[in-house]
Amino acid sequence: MMRHTSRSVEALVEQFAKLPTIGRKTAQRLASYVLKMPREEVALLAKALLDAKDKVRECSICFNITDADPCPICSSTRRDRSMICVVEESNDVLAIERTNEYNGLYHVLGGAISPLDGIGPDELKVRELVSRLVGQSDTPADRVAEPSQSQQTAVTEIILAMNPNVEGDTTSYYLSQLLAPFNIRVTRIARGLPIGGDLEYADEATLSRAFEGRLSL
Repeated sequence: MMRHTSRSVEALVEQFAKLPTIGRKTAQRLASYVLKMPREEVALLAKALLDAKDKVRECSICFNITDADPCPICSSTRRDRSMICVVEESNDVLAIERTNEYNGLYHVLGGAISPLDGIGPDELKVRELVSRLVGQSDTPADRVAEPSQSQQTAVTEIILAMNPNVEGDTTSYYLSQLLAPFNIRVTRIARGLPIGGDLEYADEATLSRAFEGRLSL
């Protein structure tokens, strides 16, 4: 039995309900909103969805999402090419770019190492990161495991911007060990108390990280 008198509305609700974090009630509200939108706006929404599906691809260098390959960041002459910030997902690039504090390049892994979920280094863009450092795109597996210290590269620092959780810590440790033979500075973004936060509400792990990452004044 249909939950709506309209098959079209029911189909729209079902599609919205397939999206992450969207429940049945939220899907119904979205469908109701779409029905009230002018047809021109609905057409623009539909076009945006199709364009995103048809035109968006991964940058062949950093694996961020882009319409053009290479992406605007990798092709820009204004970026500091001596630094590569390694992140888990493309959304992390957007978050860092909003700060206007970083002007280097990026590398999107496509996730984090999680043995429980069956995700290891081979499922991520780890090999491609090493290839960027050795200056070639077809790095053999043995050279990925033990990169030559004599390899020359313009990159002087790798910044690991992993999420502050077990998977992020595991990924950061793995990458730090893998990149050690390159004699390139490997850093990780600091973690601690949020701006405007109160000490009494901070958990022990966050306070510990704040003390470990303390700075001289």
